[in-house]
Amino acid sequence: MLYYILYKLIYQAQCGLGCESYFFKALNVVQYVTFRTAMVTATSLLVSLLFGNFVIRKLAELKFGQEIREEGPQSHYRKKGTPTMGGVLIIGSVFISTLLWARLDSLYLWIALIATTLFALIGFADDYIKIVKRRSLGLTGKQKLLGQLIVAIGVWFVLWMWGNYPWNLSIPFFKATAEPYGITYVGPYIYLFFIIFVLLGSSNAVNLTDGLDGLAASVTFIAMTALTALTYVASDRRWAEYLDITHRPEAAELTIFCGAMVGASLGFLWFNAPKAEVFMGDVGSLSIGGAVGTVAILTKQEFLLPFIGGVFILEALSVMIQVSVFKLTKDPKTGVGKRVFRMTPLHHHFEMKGWEEPKIVFRFVIIAILFALLSLSTLKLR
Repeated sequence: MLYYILYKLIYQAQCGLGCESYFFKALNVVQYVTFRTAMVTATSLLVSLLFGNFVIRKLAELKFGQEIREEGPQSHYRKKGTPTMGGVLIIGSVFISTLLWARLDSLYLWIALIATTLFALIGFADDYIKIVKRRSLGLTGKQKLLGQLIVAIGVWFVLWMWGNYPWNLSIPFFKATAEPYGITYVGPYIYLFFIIFVLLGSSNAVNLTDGLDGLAASVTFIAMTALTALTYVASDRRWAEYLDITHRPEAAELTIFCGAMVGASLGFLWFNAPKAEVFMGDVGSLSIGGAVGTVAILTKQEFLLPFIGGVFILEALSVMIQVSVFKLTKDPKTGVGKRVFRMTPLHHHFEMKGWEEPKIVFRFVIIAILFALLSLSTLKLR
């Protein structure tokens, strides 16, 4: 909206044929993605800070309190009743700031916004059922996966019909794979399964990470910061050619969306840092994971997701390993199997070992920073 007002309506109208006013000349900067990304990040952060207390108060009034897993760490029982579903603050901040600063004629921007909203609705339904039925489990696993599957197919369908999308697998370290119709071209139908895997994996990985005060929000801030940089270089022809990555000019406005996610996650962390005043709930974690996966698909950075969101991947892998080993070693008589970790996701394992919650969060943040730096370093290793 501000792009059209400040640049289209004011700058071009006043300076289309030249002008002497420095005020109007300064508005020329609004056309640049880098400037609007900085502004949308600050705007999203400010919106989160301004409305944070209001949202927390309303969630408390509605008695949207957190339910605690009975089998979870005993230290978590003190968190019971803390307002949850705070992810609405993240989504609201992202939407408001993105609509203010982005060019709204971008198909990829709307794909990201709508996909994020749909993942948020799945999370909202899950959180609402938990609250109404006063239990720690909401939607069944099958119901949640079905909803995520429908959104993933919807993203693929839009790209297939209108997206002018290159159906190649862009693999880090191999510049030949950046060619849209090169050696890794697989076509839209095979790529559908890849999109499903990426979106379901990323949304559930973030969901599993959301278990400690400030953990998911801080890791999201780091991962989205790296993804913002990667989105920008993929959308800029000069950088894409220089770094030998797939050029996606349609993804330019996604940089604005990523910047909004950075600001919103940082603003939410203000209220979610230990001791948390609010939890994001599934409405937040599923939407963040869906946003990360969608942007990675649209910018051809899917294979960089294990680097961008390394902590998310470790959390998900810990659950998969635990479940697989337990089932493979389960005694048919006793129903007991071996466990690799004391409890999963991974952060619970360290809790059971006696690590204090802030120590786990800080150490995971350090690991997330290392993963983010690694993801950026892959751009030159081709």
